[in-house]
Amino acid sequence: MFRAVLLQIVATFVVAAIAGLLAGWNAAVSAMLGGLAIVLPNSLFALRLFAESRKPGGASAASFFVGEFMKVAATIALLAAAASLYRDMHWLALIAGLIVVLKANLLALLSKKF
Repeated sequence: MFRAVLLQIVATFVVAAIAGLLAGWNAAVSAMLGGLAIVLPNSLFALRLFAESRKPGGASAASFFVGEFMKVAATIALLAAAASLYRDMHWLALIAGLIVVLKANLLALLSKKF
């Protein structure tokens, strides 16, 4: 679970660096904001599940679904905040950051050594 979050953090920095090299500073910041809109709620969700799993009886399905709903709501809120607060948004870089970070979960599932 934390492995996937670590891969998402690495993917965020990589896509921000590539966007910065290709399209400049605003694109790098936009890609970073897109990646962080995914990474921050996912890391809080992973911490919540970890804490729930330590309780007697483990994590319940209800706590998983509540956490998932909170994660989606936080992602939408962070994206809305980024869109309204950062006026020089490079939208293609933001979307690239979102997609790359979301697909980093597949790398966590496919790699057993990491």
